[in-house]
Amino acid sequence: MLVWFLLVRVLLTALLLVLIANFVPGIRINGAGPAIVGALVLALVNTFVRPFLILLTLPLTIVTLGLFLFVINAVMLMLTARLVRGFIVESFGSALLGSLLMSLLHLLLGSLR
Repeated sequence: MLVWFLLVRVLLTALLLVLIANFVPGIRINGAGPAIVGALVLALVNTFVRPFLILLTLPLTIVTLGLFLFVINAVMLMLTARLVRGFIVESFGSALLGSLLMSLLHLLLGSLR
């Protein structure tokens, strides 16, 4: 059951990445393969790297009332793009807008359950 849940979540994230790439200038995905691999890598990066960055930037996150988490999400998106061939994020601004849209879309999908 857990495997199916993770598979569906990765596929939904891949679909969201493709959707975001169509709306955010500076983010491109060259096909379904890089989208799926990008979703897998993003899941791994968010699992292993993001908590470490959140811990390091905790004072800044508290001072900005949590808004700095969007910057961390943008960094995770840029890191994923560096690791996945065919997934391109051209600038930090594109990554920030993409991470904001990704957060909003995940929130919307989560509320549909």
